[in-house]
Amino acid sequence: MRSPVLLVIAHGSRDPRHAATVHALTRRVRSLRPGLRVETAFLDFNAPSVPQVLGRLAADRVRDVVALPLLLTRAFHAKADIPAVLRQAPPALRIRQAEVLGPSPLLLAAVERRLYEAGLTPADKSSTGLVLAAAGSTDPEAIAVIVQTARELRHTGWCAVRPAFASAPLPRTEDAVRSLRADGFARVAVAPYVIAPGRLPDRIAAGADAGGADVVADVLGPSPELARLLLGRYDEARTEQLLAATA
Repeated sequence: MRSPVLLVIAHGSRDPRHAATVHALTRRVRSLRPGLRVETAFLDFNAPSVPQVLGRLAADRVRDVVALPLLLTRAFHAKADIPAVLRQAPPALRIRQAEVLGPSPLLLAAVERRLYEAGLTPADKSSTGLVLAAAGSTDPEAIAVIVQTARELRHTGWCAVRPAFASAPLPRTEDAVRSLRADGFARVAVAPYVIAPGRLPDRIAAGADAGGADVVADVLGPSPELARLLLGRYDEARTEQLLAATA
């Protein structure tokens, strides 16, 4: 039996770096699992759109699809936008929506990878204040996940981890940096908890600069941990799809 197609659904952005990063990530996913058909679609701003890709899959006589939201939390896009667009898919397609990426230990590992690439070492964890800077959401479930992720990072050895947000809730990145500095940390690092560049990640970087952060990591991007996580979510959804078909 043919494996379901993996359809990675990203938000999209006017910033061309966003789509380039998403495509780099899906290329890494393909390299980890040769033979798996991996498609990329965007909710907004970029092509191809989700309906365009679904139409092409139906034309290719694909039967089963795992639609994976390229999102770190279950906020509005995962709960409303993506299910709505998937309901408009050609009837020949059987689609299972996978879980969002977070929370996951692999995301914590990707955050630390970017911090080490920015110049920190594991030995710095016990003396560095860390800001986990997310895009933000009005969804309390999504905010709670970010706060819990910050706690989990703290449990890996960072002496202090504060969540911050580029939009919606407070505190902002610069506020969290200043708070850690006021608490006596000589070195403060900012880890953007976002997948790809764009307007909100730029706002995080500007906030880190305004607050006087010493280290600013890159976005998670096409990290190996993120690629492995995508395949893990795909496998979970595929298993659920198979169990549903045999029930």
